[in-house]
Amino acid sequence: MDGASYQRFPKIRIREMKDDYVKFELRDTDASMANALRRVMLVEVPTIAIDLVEIEVNSSVLNDEFIAHRLGLIPLTSERAMNMRFSRDCDACDGDGQCEFCSVEFHLRAKCMTDQTLDVTSKDLISSDHTVIPVDFSDSAGFDSSEQRGIIIVKLRRGQELRLRAIARKGIGKDHAKWSPAATVTFMYEPEIHINEDLMESLTLDEKRGFVESSPTKVFDIDPNTHQVVVVDREAYTYDDEVLKKAEAMGKPGLVEIYAKEDNFIFTVESTGVIKASQLVLNAIEILKQKLDAVRLSEDTVEADDQFGELGAHMRGG
Repeated sequence: MDGASYQRFPKIRIREMKDDYVKFELRDTDASMANALRRVMLVEVPTIAIDLVEIEVNSSVLNDEFIAHRLGLIPLTSERAMNMRFSRDCDACDGDGQCEFCSVEFHLRAKCMTDQTLDVTSKDLISSDHTVIPVDFSDSAGFDSSEQRGIIIVKLRRGQELRLRAIARKGIGKDHAKWSPAATVTFMYEPEIHINEDLMESLTLDEKRGFVESSPTKVFDIDPNTHQVVVVDREAYTYDDEVLKKAEAMGKPGLVEIYAKEDNFIFTVESTGVIKASQLVLNAIEILKQKLDAVRLSEDTVEADDQFGELGAHMRGG
């Protein structure tokens, strides 16, 4: 209908939240928006990672390229990444990517002086910015700090040495996986499950048990008091249709109805630790808003060109 508005107002409700994990509901929107948010979280939210390595001395068993690759994959705390400049856009260093506005410098110096193997880890990286350091997994892993010394880069034996300088820069996962802030981002349609109580009453207790056990996940159970089949965890349903097939095999089609709410989604987000999972979601929403604003601006520009022709292009300097 002409003049009809299809504008929607998505809502988010947090289910569970930890530093590296968040589960939330996204409601009143469609799959295109949900998938756009998922993709932005995976590859569009900027983080900081080592991008340039200058090795001064390396007498370890690993070659220079191998060590540089391992350094690039070490997660670095990236709370300030949103406010940093991309090195290619930095005018303070003419795109060189080695200034305080677009980069962070690291140094590593290690030499084994004993017969005991020396583990060179991410804890040995010295940062020029105290807000950008290797992520510490010792607390979350449940190890004592004396036992967990970070991510191992290389092992040195007596007389072996490693000295290097590294430059960390802002980037996004679309350019390289080392800049991706998300370990995993998934979403599923919220399932709606309705049991036909009249048909269910016509089943024997053994048939009810068979129906409940036909589901690969614990979606249904039998109430010990009433012997009724009840839904215990609808979100455990994986859209495998096994219970529907079981109902048909029992000669009871329509025993249960299961459908997906096409405007409700359940997200599960796990961060790599470079930023908190909650901040990852907020940053992704902000970036998605910027992209949508850019699309709207381009549409307005096309409309202006259609209305004013060459005059509109001339006024924009085209």
